[in-house]
Parts: sequence; C-alpha cells; structure tokens
Amino acid sequence: MPRSIPSLLAAFLMTAATHLPAAESEVRLITLDPGHFHAGLVQKDMYPGVDPVVRVYAPEGPELQAHLEMIRAFNSRAANPTHWEEKVYTGADFLERMIADHAGNVVVLAGNNLHKTEYIAKAVEAGFNVLGDKPMAITPEGFDQLQETFAAAARNKVLIYDIMTERHEITSILQRELAQSRLVFGRLLKGAPGQPAVEMESVHHYSKEVAGKPLIRPAWFFDVRQQGEAVPDVGTHLVDLIQWECFPNKTLNWRKDVQVHSARRWATSLTPAQFQKVTGLSAYPDYLKADVDAQDNLQVFGSGEVNYALRGIHAKVTVIWNFEAPPGAKDRHFSILRGSKASLVIQQGAEEKYQPTLYVENRSGAAPDQFEDLLRSEVRALSARYPGVDVKTAGPRWKIVIPEEYAVGHEAHFAQVTKNFLDYLKRGKLPAWEVPNMIAKYYTTTEAYRLSRANSTSR
Repeated sequence: MPRSIPSLLAAFLMTAATHLPAAESEVRLITLDPGHFHAGLVQKDMYPGVDPVVRVYAPEGPELQAHLEMIRAFNSRAANPTHWEEKVYTGADFLERMIADHAGNVVVLAGNNLHKTEYIAKAVEAGFNVLGDKPMAITPEGFDQLQETFAAAARNKVLIYDIMTERHEITSILQRELAQSRLVFGRLLKGAPGQPAVEMESVHHYSKEVAGKPLIRPAWFFDVRQQGEAVPDVGTHLVDLIQWECFPNKTLNWRKDVQVHSARRWATSLTPAQFQKVTGLSAYPDYLKADVDAQDNLQVFGSGEVNYALRGIHAKVTVIWNFEAPPGAKDRHFSILRGSKASLVIQQGAEEKYQPTLYVENRSGAAPDQFEDLLRSEVRALSARYPGVDVKTAGPRWKIVIPEEYAVGHEAHFAQVTKNFLDYLKRGKLPAWEVPNMIAKYYTTTEAYRLSRANSTSR
C-alpha cells in the first residue's frame, strides 16, 4: 500500500519559483563529500556564469583524492583544458562548516547514498540549490524524508534536480520522439503484469575503465546498505526514462498513477581476488563481513527487478551487475516500447558492437513497403531537428541510422544535464512536471526495495 504523505508536501503545488539573489547572480559550486566519480564529471567542462573556484567539503581519504585528481586531469589535458580552482576543507565537521561558510549557492552531490538524502535535506534547509547524482533516496524512509525536503525547497525558493544523464542518450531521445507518432507507433499498449508494454534492462560491471583508467571503487560501493540496491540505485535511470518517454511533459501523481506489483533482488558473487582488483583492498571491511559466504566470497545484492504500472501501463525494469564484461563488451542497455502499430527497441549487444542502436518493428499488419514509407516520412520530419538521422532495413525490421556526432558518450551527458540545470536556475524554476515526477520515481524505486526484501535469491 502507498505510504502516507507528510503534511509538509502540501506546501508546494508541483514546483515553486526560485531565484538567485542579486548578490549571487554568479553560480558558485560546492562539492560535498564526493565519493563517486560522477561528482568530478560535472566539472569536465567549464560553464558561462559559473565561478571557476569550487569549494569542496569532505573527509580526508582516497575518495577525495581521486576526485581532486580527476579535476587536475581535466585542468591539464591537452584539448580544451578546464581551469577549476578547488578550495578544500577536510575537517570532521565538514558538513557543518559548509553550512556555516555558505561559500556558494549550488551543492553538487555524488557519493555514499546512505548519507545523500540527509545531505540534500541539510543543504536545502540552509538555502542551497542542489544538483544531485542519482539516487536521492534508497529506502522507504529516505523517500519520506525526500518528500519533506522538496516541500522545504519550495518554501526556501531553491531547486533540487537529479542528474538524469540517460535523457541525453540519442537513441532514448529518438525512441521518445517516435513513440509520439500515431502513424508509425500508434498508441502505447497497456500490457499486463506478465506481459509488460514497456521493458528496460541495464547491465553494468564492477570492473571497468572510466576516462581511460581502471576504476577503483570504494569498498562501501559493495555494501547495498550504503550504495543502494539494484532498482533504487541504477533502476532510478530506467524508471525515469519510462516516465519521460511514455508521458513526456506530463505531471504524475505518485499516489494515483503508480502501482508497484512485485519486485525481487539477487546477489552477484565476488571472490576476494575480484574484490581486491576493484577496490585495492586485500581484506573485506567489517561492515561487509555479514555478506561473505562460507567460501569467502562477497554476496552483493546489486541486481534486481520491479514490475509496476504507470497510469495503467505495465512496465518492467531489470538491473544486473556482473563483475566484468567479456572482452570487447561494455555496459548494456535494452529498452522496448510496444505500440499498437510498432515496437521501438534499443539494443546494445555484440551485433550492435555494443553501441546503443534503435530499431523499429512493424506490428501494424501493413505491408512492409507501406510501413517503411510511413516510417521514412516520420524520420524525415525528425531530421529537421536531428540532421542526418535516417532509416535502413535490418532484416525484418528497420534500423534508425544516427550520425556518430550524436553519440557523445555517458561522460559528456553530465555537462548536458548541468547546462540544463543552470538554465533552470536562470529562469528561477524547474518545468512544472519535474518535482512531482521525481517524487513518483523515488516512490517507485523505494517501494520496489520494500517488496524485494521478501524475495531475495542468489545467482
């Protein structure tokens, strides 16, 4: 059953206008406890109107050093170097000091998700805007606190915005565009619990490279009590995409529009050698020992799925974590939207050379040549906004041909999200649907967490 909504939520109606005071017309960034490399990727580029001096408040340790090293690498690269100046405070009272100093107006958050919901609440209470990496809440209790924080943000006239990079992936953009075509796609089917109309799956790997270097993960990343489980963590992106693609610019009500039917989770097993490879640690820290089996392998409950309905449309989200990809392979995204006339499918397997690729499948009953004519007409119209986009046959379906210039990669999407956020700050408000839809999203993911607790299995 849906959890009760705190009375404070009534303090805002969808979203509230905010503004930067005249004395703070320049955006001044603060990075709080950067425990994830996504915090650094926000600074991969410079932005007009953003002070190059960034205040960093964090505990001393390898995570902070990795963050500062990433910024130094951006500043020293040969092509288009940045010129950030990091001013760092590492006292044990770093959070209190950040609030007392009030040396900026936008707090950037990407790190340990156990603390993130509280950090957001404290920042908003102190009058900061927040640009936060996903997820903003990983448990039902965190969801309740996040609702109160959105209400506080409205009262304090500040913005909270989560970093939804996948909205900037070109195949997802075009899947969304084509789903609005009544001629080609028709209407989104409703599906059923066992036959969802929308399915999205994400496959990630613990061992990988980022910015050309092997990624060293903090040990707490493997503690789902700190990082979050599958659906509340990575699944946030997929739930967001379903909302964004199926109901573009529509305001969703979490109490009326979302029904979470079932969820489950399962563990990925890591050997001590694998754990050492990705953390640099030769032993498990004490907080992970409860997750270690009799063979000394770490059981990480980072995989899972949720089945739910959004405005009567049945959807399924699956997140899988493996240790590392096969040679030549990468993280993978799969997505299918089933319409009355066509299915829109994104695949990223070996056949696609592990690049996300959008296909269109004819379900209309029309002859292939007739369907292709309609599809080509629709894509020609899209090419006015996305020059170079085209169609070619791919066996019994059609592939949307996308020029390479649009495939900028995951790391570049952080700058795109940040530019959007800066524009919203300048306007003084988010789009009216963003706050209610963030609440609907985090209700979905944290309710999946609650239901999955009774359905834990190993894999």
